[in-house]
Amino acid sequence: DGAPPPASPAGLSAYVAVSQLLGLTLLATTGAWLGRYQGGVAWHSPLQFNVHPLCMVLGMVFLQGDALLVYRVFRHEAKRSTKALHALLHGLALVIALVGIVAVFESHRTKGTPDMYSLHSWCGMAAFVLYLLQWLLGCGFFLLPGASFSLRSRYKPQHVFFGIALFALSIATCLLGITEMLLFNIRDSYSHFVPEGVLANTLGLLLLAFGLVVGYVLTRDDWKRPPLAEELALSMDFKTLTEGESPSGSS
Repeated sequence: DGAPPPASPAGLSAYVAVSQLLGLTLLATTGAWLGRYQGGVAWHSPLQFNVHPLCMVLGMVFLQGDALLVYRVFRHEAKRSTKALHALLHGLALVIALVGIVAVFESHRTKGTPDMYSLHSWCGMAAFVLYLLQWLLGCGFFLLPGASFSLRSRYKPQHVFFGIALFALSIATCLLGITEMLLFNIRDSYSHFVPEGVLANTLGLLLLAFGLVVGYVLTRDDWKRPPLAEELALSMDFKTLTEGESPSGSS
């Protein structure tokens, strides 16, 4: 009982630390771009639109990425607690993203700007709707009681795949949004390497770097969360109760 917790695999802590440094840097860069070149952020003003990129980077990229890393960071915590934190971070990301979506629609309505005509808006709405569906299904299958062991086992690979795919889609959509804003705001001077363009391009590279580091951590098989002994026992008991099987697999 007094033994120290098992150490994390070599390199995992360093990559997680780099991901957090990149995440905080991209948030700071987003704030600097909006504050220095877009006038800042405010809700009841012409600056309401700027709430949108800030919320989407914070919610759909940074918090979503951190939610995906939960099972790597909290490798030796109770599975139930880890699941709850995973769902909580995804839920918080959804709420923040929803604020960003409301902001852009309200801003368009006020200014008389058309909605949902660009590739960025199509990809963004698809990412949000699928992300919400992914969260609801994840809570239903893994957090709430009721789903059978075999159903959870069959759905888990899809849940993992779409989690990474939606994270990648969210970053791609942000890149489309950055390009769209630059073409709207500095179309004539963008090709002259003006400071705003350079800063926004740097933000795009930070988004890519954050996504690549998070993706690398998630796809390293030897960095996956190992099941604890009590979790294996509970899993077999759950399977026995829901499937009518013995731990050995016989009827």
